[in-house]
Amino acid sequence: MPLDHTVTGVYPIAPTPFHEDGRIDFESIGGLTAFYRKVGVTGLTVLGVLGEAPKLDDKEALEVTSRFIRCADGLPVIVGVSAPGFAAMRALARAAMDVGAAGVMIAPPNTLRTDEQIVGYYRQAVKAIGDDIPWAIQDYPLNFSVIMTPEVVCTIVNDNPTCVMVKHEDWPGLEKISALRAWQSEGTMRPVSILCGNGGLFLDFETERGANGAMTGYAFPDMLVDVVRMQAGGARDAAHDLFDAHLPLLRYEQQPRLGLAVRKYVMAKRGMIASDAQREPATRLSTAARAEVDYLLSRLARKDRRAAGLGD
Repeated sequence: MPLDHTVTGVYPIAPTPFHEDGRIDFESIGGLTAFYRKVGVTGLTVLGVLGEAPKLDDKEALEVTSRFIRCADGLPVIVGVSAPGFAAMRALARAAMDVGAAGVMIAPPNTLRTDEQIVGYYRQAVKAIGDDIPWAIQDYPLNFSVIMTPEVVCTIVNDNPTCVMVKHEDWPGLEKISALRAWQSEGTMRPVSILCGNGGLFLDFETERGANGAMTGYAFPDMLVDVVRMQAGGARDAAHDLFDAHLPLLRYEQQPRLGLAVRKYVMAKRGMIASDAQREPATRLSTAARAEVDYLLSRLARKDRRAAGLGD
């Protein structure tokens, strides 16, 4: 089913598994997707920042996308199609939809500076990929260096009917969520789904401000599923208690350039992927960093049994 503005829940950003020699580990894609399904995610997002998309060639990107879609077995899959040029973006977007993607995600290039440039870029992007593909704005200024005000996001949404989702990763960004939801309530902005990133670092309050769920790569997607479910069910204290238990590891994962290595390390420990290997260029965990992550996992296990044995 194609994406629409009613999407809720958790769409984890799936890593691209690699063998130690840099080859794509297609077998791990099956195991990873089965893990996601088991813990109750709503859908998947592939070829995001965590997916090491820039390290894949065009053929590999489509192969990875196709394998995830087949293994997802009906779960909707969003595909990151951001590219320096519109020709490459269109090619991947159209190909992804042809193999069963539910929609695509588009990030702005870091050359955009003015509001007019940002709005104009997304208008051109939609023209390039086609006005029949539902898509999400990726609003991640810490990574892309593009500042989208709430007003700019509102304009993009209203100008482009196929924009059905905002991938919210602004920081601080709680007031932005509140502003967008207020305009939606007033009828001055079309309804959109808001899924949040930043490793889930602010998910506890983002859901209370009106976010519909999470789209991030934290190594415990089952915790994200639980927090979103608890908040939707009114179990505020229980949601915060669970979230707070994970906060030290969430914080550690947010270190610039090191987060992917931490996440893959924990995912490999959990059996989600066979190896924590990254394709070059890559940042590796030092012996000291691995020991610190293991320590955080051992402390987490006191509050969440899903971490039991991982810090050994």
